[in-house]
Amino acid sequence: MSVLVTGGARSGKSSFAERLCMQRSSEAWYVATAQAYDDEMRERIRLHQNQRDEVGYLWHTVEEPLALPELITRMGESQTGSSAPTILVDCLTLWLTNVLLTHEQEPEQVVLDHMNALVTAIESYPGLLVLVTNEVGDGIVPEYALGRRYRDLAGILNQRVAAICREVFLVTVGIPMELKSKEYRL
Repeated sequence: MSVLVTGGARSGKSSFAERLCMQRSSEAWYVATAQAYDDEMRERIRLHQNQRDEVGYLWHTVEEPLALPELITRMGESQTGSSAPTILVDCLTLWLTNVLLTHEQEPEQVVLDHMNALVTAIESYPGLLVLVTNEVGDGIVPEYALGRRYRDLAGILNQRVAAICREVFLVTVGIPMELKSKEYRL
């Protein structure tokens, strides 16, 4: 079962996703997609790791900035059914940033192909898969072409992942709201 947790920056979405995993399983794999390019990011990563260590929950951490679809597929194939490990991916929009910057000079279809591979991996994962993503469409229109391209691709990715997840939570000011159960259908 896949669960999407979205919200703005510093909304509490990662903390909620961690608590959700702790409530639903005895241990989980924490897949970090961030890359530490500067001291500030290294400090953020260190603080996140320390916070996870302090709660006494068994987290297995793996860093995967690019090959996320392949990692999810491998982890799903290693076990089947209810014995598949719980995975928390934090976060899809950082993964998309990594993919977009790696393929910035290539046609947009290359990035879309990576997104398609991720959606396929999510759909086929046999265990609990909790995915964190940023809601980037509520802000101003980015001034630069790459920023607009990123915002548009993030919107496409978030919509596609939300469509295949059983539960979708929007976290605002630390308060999670489950959206799928309240979805208005035409």
